[in-house]
Amino acid sequence: MNSFFSLGRGRLARAFPLLAVTVTLFTLTSCTREPDAIKLGHYGSLTGKDAAFGVATRKGVLLAIEEINAKGGVLGRPLAYLVEDIQSKQGESATAVKKLISRDKVVAVIGANASANSLEAAPICQNSKIPMMAISSTNPRVTEVGDYIFRICFIDPFQGAVLAKFAHTSLKAKRVALLTAVNSPYSVGLSAVLRQDFTARGGEIIAEQRYNEGEKDFRAQLTALRPLKPDVIAITGFYAEAALICLQARALGIDVPFIGGDGWEAPQLIELGGKAVEGTYYSTYFSAENDAPEVRAFVKKFSARWNNETPEAVSALGYDAVYLIAAAMTKAGTTTGPTLRDAIAATKNFPGVTGQTTIDEKRNSAKAAVMLTVKNGRSLFFESVTP
Repeated sequence: MNSFFSLGRGRLARAFPLLAVTVTLFTLTSCTREPDAIKLGHYGSLTGKDAAFGVATRKGVLLAIEEINAKGGVLGRPLAYLVEDIQSKQGESATAVKKLISRDKVVAVIGANASANSLEAAPICQNSKIPMMAISSTNPRVTEVGDYIFRICFIDPFQGAVLAKFAHTSLKAKRVALLTAVNSPYSVGLSAVLRQDFTARGGEIIAEQRYNEGEKDFRAQLTALRPLKPDVIAITGFYAEAALICLQARALGIDVPFIGGDGWEAPQLIELGGKAVEGTYYSTYFSAENDAPEVRAFVKKFSARWNNETPEAVSALGYDAVYLIAAAMTKAGTTTGPTLRDAIAATKNFPGVTGQTTIDEKRNSAKAAVMLTVKNGRSLFFESVTP
């Protein structure tokens, strides 16, 4: 054995010519070998009832990864994108993330849209010390799971404060009425913060009428509000009920502005509400109508990549999530979980297409919200608002 390894390089070649060729090839291959890819995982609803959100998010994520790789990747390594379809089903998020972490060995996880899905997956990422960036999960409990869990969107309390400021400052409202979906934690939470913040600004919540998701007739609630003559009515539920409420309100002669949160953001708001939702306002994360240079550039690139499609808010959030994680990797100089987690947590004023993002002490994103208004059958950018 000793005499074999003591052979010089030339003698080794003469004694074992095939081995010498193999060694030479191995050496050449090692010298020209591509660096290992950095694996990013993403779980989302690519099929099923919530597919619109997951598919739109994926398009933004993929565009960002392609751009970063075209520029040389991160830390001299390309990004590899591994995506799991949770099929809009409860329980699938945990299964998907276990696979991404245990089998695929991803260094960070992106997802999800719905808070319920993020809450399923977050404990797995936390226990594995793999950072997770939720896209549009606004429930405050998501990031409360642990210090490896982040979000790129704002949270419901933030949005409630935005709506209060917008009503008070931009619409000059002094008296606001609330319409709250009592069987929706989202709506109840949004109304609670709006009430608190608007009152703190010197305004008055003159009444709160309640309804349940799925109801079709809101004339009793609107009839009770009409004689009170509010300056603004806030509907804190989702688009289906908001559209019907606006239709019935206009029929009753109520012509004050209506405002709402990101639960309004769907094409069906205008499809169902028609002219009745003209002049309404709602908050969200992004508007393709924004004239900011970074937004115009993103919209142009997105449209070119995805057959002239206009990016939705979740597309922009997915895009920003990838770039923020990539920036944190560059800053950390590594992809190891604890160090990468610290770098993400230290993010301040990150410039994205959804605005400048700062990760606060609770790992939520602090950034301006976007207010849209419905005009001529389209949702148009109105202004950016910070509480």
